Amino acid sequence: MPRTNYPSGAKWEDIVGYSRAVRAGNLVEVSGTVAVDENGNTVGIGKPYEQTAFILRKIGQALERAGCSQADVIRTRIYVTDISNWPEVARAHSETYGDIRPASTLIEVSGLVDPSFLVEIEATAHIP
Repeated sequence: MPRTNYPSGAKWEDIVGYSRAVRAGNLVEVSGTVAVDENGNTVGIGKPYEQTAFILRKIGQALERAGCSQADVIRTRIYVTDISNWPEVARAHSETYGDIRPASTLIEVSGLVDPSFLVEIEATAHIP
């Protein structure tokens, strides 16, 4: 089963030693993704819905580079720093995945790498 890495160019990839996405055969794993734009700036500071929507678009771009789409997502893992934000996070998630309905988990964590990050999301896709 061939393996292909899809880096995004984020500064953390070299520091930590990871890729934005990895495809192995028909499986694509997208690393934990936060709301950081191409200039390294946090998007949607203090706005969990905006961060989630941005993250999901970023995940979609990674999936496309790996040869699939949001429709192929079978699992998401959502990490939030404040569980009371879950309705806003869920609304953005539902806008992308409401018809696809992947398995999903939403977990409150004590913090993410930068305090401006409210949400981090991982995704797994299976290409038919």
